[in-house]
Amino acid sequence: MQTTHIWYKLNLRRNKIVLSCIVLFLVGIPAFGQGMFGLSSNSGSDDRTLSYGFFLAAHNSTLRLKYSDRFLDQATSSTSPFSEVRSIQTKFSPGFSLGFIGILRLHDQVQLLFTPKVGFYEYKTEVSYFNDQIDSEIIGGDVIVSEENLGKIMEYSSEATMVELPLLFKYRSVRFNNTRMYFIGGGSYQFRTKSQDEANVDDIVMTGQDISLEAGMGFEIYFKYFKFAPEIRFSHGLNNIYQAENTRPDLQGAIESIKRKSITIYLNFQ
Repeated sequence: MQTTHIWYKLNLRRNKIVLSCIVLFLVGIPAFGQGMFGLSSNSGSDDRTLSYGFFLAAHNSTLRLKYSDRFLDQATSSTSPFSEVRSIQTKFSPGFSLGFIGILRLHDQVQLLFTPKVGFYEYKTEVSYFNDQIDSEIIGGDVIVSEENLGKIMEYSSEATMVELPLLFKYRSVRFNNTRMYFIGGGSYQFRTKSQDEANVDDIVMTGQDISLEAGMGFEIYFKYFKFAPEIRFSHGLNNIYQAENTRPDLQGAIESIKRKSITIYLNFQ
C-alpha cells in the first residue's frame, strides 16, 4: 500500500489554508491593537488639517498585451516577419516600492492623499515560436501535435525603476473603537528613471511615462502613538506604452498595444 507524503496532503488543501490564514490575519490585527494598546488611542492625526506618514509596499505586476490584426490574420502573418511566432503571453512578476504619505483632511471621513513613491518593477513576456520543422501531422483528419513539434519558448524581461506620483481620495467609515474601514481611489502619473536610449536595448521596448487609475480598500488600526493601515490597491495603466520601432523585428508587427497592470499590498504608517 502506497503512502502519501504529508506535503501532498497539505497541497490539496492549499487554497483553504491560505484563505484561513488571511481571515485570521484580518481579524487578529484589530483585536491585537485593541487588546494590547487599549480602546482609547491618543493618536491625534485625525484632527489635524495636515498630517504625514510613510509606507512599504509589495506588488505583483504584469502587462496587458493586445495582438495586432495582422498577427491574427493567418493569411497575412504567414508571409510576415512574425510568421514563426505562435503566441505572446505576459507573466506576473513581484517587486516592491516605498514612499511617503501627505494627508489633507477635508472632513472626518474624507481625505486627499499625495503619496509619492519609488517602485522597482520587472516585466516578463513569454514568446512561443513554431518549430522550424513540421508543426503537426494530419492523420485521418485529426491534428496530432507532439511535444517535439511545439517549438521553442523564449522569455524576455525588462526591468524598470519608476517614480510614481499618485493623487488619491480616501473615504473612511466612522471610527469603531480602534478601527476604520476605508476605500481609496484616484490617478497616478509615473515616469521611468532610465532614459529611452537605455530602454531601447530591451527585446520589447516600452516608453517611460504613463498615467494610471488606482482603486483599493483597507482598514486603519489605532495604536497608542500611531496608526497602521494595511491596504490592497489595483492599478491599471491608460497609455499605450509600446514602442514598435525599436522592438525585436520578429515581434514588431505582432503587438498593437501594451499597458501596465499591478496589484499592490501597502503597509501604511501614519
